[in-house]
Amino acid sequence: MEGAQAVREALAHGVVHELFVTDEAAARHPDLLDGPDRVTVVDARAAASLSDTVTPQGIVAVCALLDVPVADALRGAPRLVAVCAGVTDPGNAGTIVRVADAAGADAVLLAGDTVDPHNGKAVRASTGSVFHLPLARDRDATAVLDACRAAGLTLLVADGHGELDLLDPVADPVLAGPVAWIFGGEAHGVPEAVAAAADHRVRVPIPGRAESLNLATAAAVCLYASVAAARRRA
Repeated sequence: MEGAQAVREALAHGVVHELFVTDEAAARHPDLLDGPDRVTVVDARAAASLSDTVTPQGIVAVCALLDVPVADALRGAPRLVAVCAGVTDPGNAGTIVRVADAAGADAVLLAGDTVDPHNGKAVRASTGSVFHLPLARDRDATAVLDACRAAGLTLLVADGHGELDLLDPVADPVLAGPVAWIFGGEAHGVPEAVAAAADHRVRVPIPGRAESLNLATAAAVCLYASVAAARRRA
């Protein structure tokens, strides 16, 4: 974890093993020095070598991994879950975690050949949301889908050519129920086998001239459509 705010979130969730900090960062953020078991003061050059950002803030934490088994992430009675299937861009993955957190989702699952949620860029893009809801990953995408079904979730694939229109009132009963939204990579979409296994393929209508929506924007539209549909039917 890099940066004061990200480290503060990590400390609040008790996952920091060690903190590396420059004298300047320590002076700016003395509150962060009491939580870790071990604090190591380093110079700016060493801090930069630990960082993968263009402008390091001089504070880096080594943290425990955050992901849990899929069954644990789906424990209870989840009503809204985001599934990343074949999402390889860490910025998109992290932003989907952030959007899912904002929409009140119960978990984010990473299925198949999807980027590691602990990737530095993914963690930064989540702006702390990686700590707010369960994350789980499994290279076996079929197993993830089966687990979602076993948890009572209807599987919805975001697909620009889907048979169900997101804005059609006919879609409301589907959107409002317990659902797992499945999002694919920016370039190739949801893997074909995953899309075929879903219960519905849902398209976001584009009445304007844009060729498409980017992945994180489409995820936000779809997740909030479920939130809105559930509220209308409450």
